[in-house]
Amino acid sequence: MLEEFAPSLYIADGPAVAFYGFPYPTRMAVARLSDGSAFVWSPVALTEALAGAVEAIGPVGHIVAPNKLHHLFLGAWAERWPEARLYAPPGLARKRPELRFDAELDDAPDPAWAADIDQVIFRGSFAMEEVAFFHRASRTAIVCDLVQRHPEAEMTGWRGMLMRLDGLVGAHGSTPREWRASFLRRGPARAARDTVLGWQAERLLIAHGDCAESNATAILADALAWI
Repeated sequence: MLEEFAPSLYIADGPAVAFYGFPYPTRMAVARLSDGSAFVWSPVALTEALAGAVEAIGPVGHIVAPNKLHHLFLGAWAERWPEARLYAPPGLARKRPELRFDAELDDAPDPAWAADIDQVIFRGSFAMEEVAFFHRASRTAIVCDLVQRHPEAEMTGWRGMLMRLDGLVGAHGSTPREWRASFLRRGPARAARDTVLGWQAERLLIAHGDCAESNATAILADALAWI
């Protein structure tokens, strides 16, 4: 279920979920931190096989949602590992009041993973803000809905046409157009983009579409040029 994406960084693809009539692929990441614990990003549907693979990396210490759309499976993961800390991005704690969040993510990484992972929030949208991460050891930028790069061969029919109009198909990728329009204040988003480009990432790990094992900074600069 888990594949090594880079040293101490693993990915797993989950089942597609429906989003406004679109079947969206899902992907999660797990990083092994310096203290041996597992940092779980955007968890997908939990199965016994996946749980065993994650526990083989290390005890689950942190479960993180990068934005307020990626919350469907948090409850199952928090129930399976009640000793783990659960982290909400801006806006999610209000959306899911039944979940017990231990902290809300900010621009500064939690001390528990600060030595291994950096982060920044893309602010300025009235609809949704997202937390981007940088896995230092593998020089991997980790973004969720902010950059989508769907394979050409899979984007057919009217769905493919709409995705192409949004610039979400192919090697360049972009941010969904309706979300772009919600950033009424571009200054904070530009500052976050500059932070991400300053990471000089080599690899790019995304939730929707093709990841990249090289040239990540150039891909990000192109995909986020709208900001």
